[in-house]
Amino acid sequence: MLPAQPLAAESDLVAQGYDHFYNLEYPQAIADFEQAVAIHPDDPELHNHLAQAIVFQEMYRNGALESELVSGTNSFLRRPKLNPSPATEKRFLDEVSKSISLAETRLKSNPNDTHALYAEGIAFGLRSDYYWVVKKSWRDSLRDATAARRLHNRVSELDPANVDARLVQGLHDYIVGSLPWGYRALGFLVGIHGDKEKGIRTVQYVAAHGDDNRLDATIFLCALYRRENHTRLAVPLVQDLIRRFPRNYILRLELSQMYSMAGDKAHALEAAEEVGELKTSHTAGYDRVPWEKIYFQEGIVEFWYNDLDRALENMKKVAAASASEEVDLNTGVSAWLRMGQIYDMKHQRAQALAAYKKAIAYAPDAEAAQESRKYLSQPYRRM
Repeated sequence: MLPAQPLAAESDLVAQGYDHFYNLEYPQAIADFEQAVAIHPDDPELHNHLAQAIVFQEMYRNGALESELVSGTNSFLRRPKLNPSPATEKRFLDEVSKSISLAETRLKSNPNDTHALYAEGIAFGLRSDYYWVVKKSWRDSLRDATAARRLHNRVSELDPANVDARLVQGLHDYIVGSLPWGYRALGFLVGIHGDKEKGIRTVQYVAAHGDDNRLDATIFLCALYRRENHTRLAVPLVQDLIRRFPRNYILRLELSQMYSMAGDKAHALEAAEEVGELKTSHTAGYDRVPWEKIYFQEGIVEFWYNDLDRALENMKKVAAASASEEVDLNTGVSAWLRMGQIYDMKHQRAQALAAYKKAIAYAPDAEAAQESRKYLSQPYRRM
């Protein structure tokens, strides 16, 4: 039996759900999308909304939404595996499969139904991202990426004015173009040759002219700019996102990191300290920010600007809490790595070795642990 129809219309629920989604309020977003699905269970796009919220909640729980931020090592394509529960994985995959099934049913009666083609492409894209980021299953991911691209190419052919359909194309051009040659070869096998610059241009176009995907394109563009060291271009975009989604503390930490990369230490520390001030004043959305994330971001800025004593003090605070649930895997292992590097820069080799060993033991498969192994035989030296 379906629940009684809520007072809010389906479109209002979706809008409300995405406001929660972009403010990192995933349980509320999932509840809104569930209500929308209950009203129109035959709409494949609504199942995509729900699937997206489910998987992002898992990524948020594991620190994956900010793993590049906390590692500081361009981990966009090489994050450690996440460990979703079997129930969470099944629920996500079931929603994706439902969307694909509903879309294919529509396409049997009208092969040129652009709504169905677009929704099915989004479903394949979500599953591709899941295989890539969560499961590290390259072949499965590229297979679904190919399906998503093919479907959205068809949308573009039928409706050239549909700018949203170009986002998948742009992202996959960029991602495949960024891969080491061995993995790029897999892309060639499934018809995605990859072109980083073309991918960025496409995402820029969707961010400027898209409809439903304009916001997602803007967020992706920030990530691409940072990865390509064009942080000055990203700063105004992140500032606008903060105004739109003030309860999203990750955006403020990201702004701090971008200022730091752009050579602006003062504004980098100011942005991180503002997160602490908002938490202290119990501003909506900020009670949930672990102090350790703030300490870590301040420490990262201080580390890169050679304020080593302050950086070490902040990293020690993070490391002391690394066994607790307040510190995600990426933050904890990166804190131990930075402590080791700081000790090496201070010519305290015994303490450095102890910190590197802690990083390796804490998360052996993490990128920061792999980097720590290099410094067991040779001290860290800043280039």
